[in-house]
Amino acid sequence: MHLNISQQMKMSQQMKLAPRMIQSMEILQLNMMALNERIEQELVENVTLEVVDKDRDQPFSEADEVIRPDDKREARELDKDVEQRELVNDNDKNNESDFERLLEISSDWPEDNVSFGGSQSSNQISDSMDRQHDAMANMMARPQSLHEYLLEQFSFNSIDQSLSQFGEYLIQHLDHNGRLQSLLAEICQQFNRVYDQSLTNEQAEEVLVMIQQLDPPGVGARDYNEMLLLQITDNMPFHEVMRVLVRDHLEDIAFNRLPIIQKATGYSIDMIKVGIEQIQTLNPYPGRGFEQRPVQRVTPDLAVEKDDKGNYVVRLLDEYVPELRISPRYAKMLKENPTAETREWIKKKVESARWLIESIEQRYSTVKKVAQEIINHQTEFIENGPEFICPLKMQQIADRVGVHVTTVSRAVDEKWIQTPRGLFPLKRFFGGGTQTAEGEEVAWDTIRIKLQELIDGEDKVKPLSDDALVDSLAEQGLKLARRTITKYRKQMGIPSSRQRREY
Repeated sequence: MHLNISQQMKMSQQMKLAPRMIQSMEILQLNMMALNERIEQELVENVTLEVVDKDRDQPFSEADEVIRPDDKREARELDKDVEQRELVNDNDKNNESDFERLLEISSDWPEDNVSFGGSQSSNQISDSMDRQHDAMANMMARPQSLHEYLLEQFSFNSIDQSLSQFGEYLIQHLDHNGRLQSLLAEICQQFNRVYDQSLTNEQAEEVLVMIQQLDPPGVGARDYNEMLLLQITDNMPFHEVMRVLVRDHLEDIAFNRLPIIQKATGYSIDMIKVGIEQIQTLNPYPGRGFEQRPVQRVTPDLAVEKDDKGNYVVRLLDEYVPELRISPRYAKMLKENPTAETREWIKKKVESARWLIESIEQRYSTVKKVAQEIINHQTEFIENGPEFICPLKMQQIADRVGVHVTTVSRAVDEKWIQTPRGLFPLKRFFGGGTQTAEGEEVAWDTIRIKLQELIDGEDKVKPLSDDALVDSLAEQGLKLARRTITKYRKQMGIPSSRQRREY
C-alpha cells in the first residue's frame, strides 16, 4: 500500500446570493400583515428610515428619487430570473455610487431638526407611545385553561393533603382534550418518587374518580370509550342502549355493521339507530373548549375588479402599508464632517434602508403581475364559480411573467385576494387535472364537485359503490380509474358505500 501526498488545482463555480437578493426574496414571501410587522421592526432598528407623512404637503426633492423609486413611475420590469439579477460586486459599486450622489445633492433637502445619533422627535415618540398604549388596551385577556378550571374545582374537595397533592399532580397529566396521557399506575409511581410519598394504586384510583366527576363531563378518561361513558347519565333517554353500544360496539358503529350489533344485542335496527344518534350528541373532546384560539383576521393583499371593458383587473391593497423614505437629517449630519466611524455607520444604515424600500417596491410589482396572470387564466372561475376552475401549474405562470417558478411560489405564499366570488388564497387557483374522453382538460376540483353531487343524490339504502361512481362520471365525459375515485373519496372524508348505507 502506497500513500502519496500531492497538490492539485481545481476550478469550480459556486453561486452565492447577495444580502440584497436574500432580503428581496424574504420580503416577497411576506403577506400584508407580516410585511407591516417587518416594516415596524425595521423602523425601530434603522433610524435613517422613516414613514412619509402624507398629511404634510411637502414635495420630494431630487434626493428622494435617488433613494426611493418615484410612486408615479412604473415599477422596474422583473428580470428573467431573480437569482441572476445582480452580482455581489455590482451591488457594492452601485451602493457606493448612490451614496456619493446622496452627499452631492444633500443641500437640496428641506431643513429639519438634526440630532446627532438619530434620536426621535417628540412627535415620533408620542406616536410610538400611542401605538403601544392602543395595543395594550386592545389586548385580549388570557382565557382560563382547562387545568386551571379543574384545579379550581378540585380544591373544594376535603381530602387528605397527600391525596389532594396527587390530584393536582394528576390534573397536570391531562392533555388538552382532558384525557389521561399515561397509565395511572405509572403516574402514581412518579408522584411517590418525586414527592417521597407512598400512595397505593387504589388511592390513586379514588382520586381519579373524583377528577372524573368534575366539569366538563368526560375529563380524566383513560381512553375514548371511557370518555363517552363518563358523559352518559341515568337521566338520559336510552342510556342503557348507549352504554352497551359504546362499551362493546364502537367499531361496528364506525363500519356501519348494524346487523351484527342487532344479532349480538337483540336490539332492533331502529333502536340501534336511536342509540347512535344519542351517542353523537356526546363530546369526544371535552377539553377543547378551553383551547380556543382567537380567529386570525385575514387581510387581503389584492382585489379583483372589472374595468370599463369588462376585463378583470388586479389591484394592490397597500393603503395600510406605510410609505417609507430615507430621513433627510442624516445627510445633514454628514456635512458636519463626522468621524470616519460615524460616516461608515450612516452609510450602512442608508444602504440598508434603500434596499428595504426597493425590495418592497419589487414585491408589489411581482405580486401584482403574478396575480394578474392567475386571474387571466381563471376567468371562468371568477365568472361562474369554483366548479369551472381550470388546471393551472405554477410553472405556467412563471413562464408568462418571466420569472423562476420559486419566485411565483413565494409571491402567492399566504397571499389572499378579494374577488367577486369571495376571499381566496392565491394558491387556491392552482391545481392539477386530467383529460376527459373528448380530450378536454378538467381540474381535480371539478371532479371533486361532480363526485360530491353524485353521492349527495344517491339512494342511501343502495349507495353507489366506487365502480358505480366510475360509470356515472364516465357518462358525464370524465373517464377515471377506480383507484382515482377511491383516492379522492377518502381525501374528501366520504365513507365507503357500506358505511354510507342506511338500514
